[in-house]
Amino acid sequence: DVQLQASGGGLVQAGGSLRLACVASGATFDDYAIGWFRQVPGKEREGVSCIRSTTRKLYYRDSVKGRFTISSDNAKKTVWLQMNNLKPEDSAVYYCAADGPYGACFGFARDGYKADYWGRGTLVTVSS
Repeated sequence: DVQLQASGGGLVQAGGSLRLACVASGATFDDYAIGWFRQVPGKEREGVSCIRSTTRKLYYRDSVKGRFTISSDNAKKTVWLQMNNLKPEDSAVYYCAADGPYGACFGFARDGYKADYWGRGTLVTVSS
């Protein structure tokens, strides 16, 4: 099994930046597709971004393309989501998630998708 620990949320003004981190343990990091979902109360969980380290496959939700960057360090078993030019509509609880082993990022493109493993959420609040 994979355990995921997310951190890095906070309060920021519109136009600001935050970097989320997701540290994985308990499995071979390379074999998993790891990324982020976000959810606001009353709305469906939506996929934000994903990375599959071994194939370097990336996924970004259209609304975050050009503003968010996902990266990973296999030695540190960590995935980061650098979020720049944040907007109020980016405010949500962000969840780190993983699919695998030998998972792919396609699930992260499906709102409401239930990935195999989840970390606790981290709250991102963007004020206008």
